[in-house]
Amino acid sequence: MFLAARSSLPPGLRPTATLLGAPYDRTASFRRGARFGPATIRWTSQSIESYSPTLDRDLEDVALLDAGDLPVENLPPEVLVEEVSHAVGGATGLPVLLGGEHTVTVGAVRALAARHPDLHVLTLDAHLDLREEYDGTRWSHACTTRRLIDVVGEQRIAVLGVRSGTRQEFAAARGLLAAERRLTLDHELWSRLEGRPLYVSVDIDVVDPAFAPGTGTPEPGGPSTGDLLDLLRVLAPLRVVGLDVVEVAPPYDPSGQTAVLAAMIVREALLTWATSGGQPG
Repeated sequence: MFLAARSSLPPGLRPTATLLGAPYDRTASFRRGARFGPATIRWTSQSIESYSPTLDRDLEDVALLDAGDLPVENLPPEVLVEEVSHAVGGATGLPVLLGGEHTVTVGAVRALAARHPDLHVLTLDAHLDLREEYDGTRWSHACTTRRLIDVVGEQRIAVLGVRSGTRQEFAAARGLLAAERRLTLDHELWSRLEGRPLYVSVDIDVVDPAFAPGTGTPEPGGPSTGDLLDLLRVLAPLRVVGLDVVEVAPPYDPSGQTAVLAAMIVREALLTWATSGGQPG
C-alpha cells in the first residue's frame, strides 16, 4: 500500500513529496461519489508495486509523506478552496493532491501561484469547465477552468483531452486558452511551458470510460490508459511543482480499475518529479 505507508518519516528526513487527500464532491453536477476517491486510491495502491520498470525508479527511494485527508467533506465550496490552499501552501516538497472533485484544484493552484508568480497550469480533462457559474454558484466543478483563469490568467492555462462543453464554452475557449482534444503538446504550447513552474491536474474522466468508468461525469471517445501514461512521460522534462488526480468516483467502478489507474498515475508522477532521497530537516 505505497500511497498510505508513509504517515511519518524518520527523524531528520525532510519530505520530497507530500500526499494530501481532499474527499469532496458537494458541487458534482451529475453523480456524486468522488469524496471516496482519496481513500480508495490509497487502498487500491496495494495492488501496484512501488517500482516502475518504465522509469527504473522505486518509491522506496522517495521521501514521501502521506499527510492524510483534509476534513473538508461538509464545507461550502469556497471554504473548501481556502482549506486546500492553506494545506498545499504548507506542504513540504512536491504537493500531490488526491480528489475529490475538480474544485479542489483551485485551492492548490492558489497556493502555488503565490509561491511561483509565473505558474502555468496544464489540465487533462474531458470537459472545458469554463462556465462562469453553474447551478447558481461560481464554485462548481463545472467552473474549474474559469476559476483557474481568475488565479493565473487566461494565457497560462491549457486543457488537453477536452471533448465536452457548451457552444458558449468552446467559443470562449478559442479566444482564451489552448484547448485540444488530443493528448499532445504542439511546439507552441511546449515552448510556453518549458522552463516555467507547472501545475498538472489530471481529471480521470479525460480517459475513455471504457478504461476508467469510475467517475461522476463520464465522456466517451477519449484516450486510452496507455495514451495518458505516455503523455506523463512526455512531460517529464518540464518543471512540475504540483499535481493532482481528481474525479475518481469508486461507486461507479466495481472492478476498481479506475482507482488502480489513479494510483499508477501518482506513482509515475512521483517517480518523475519528486527528488529522491530527501534532505535533513
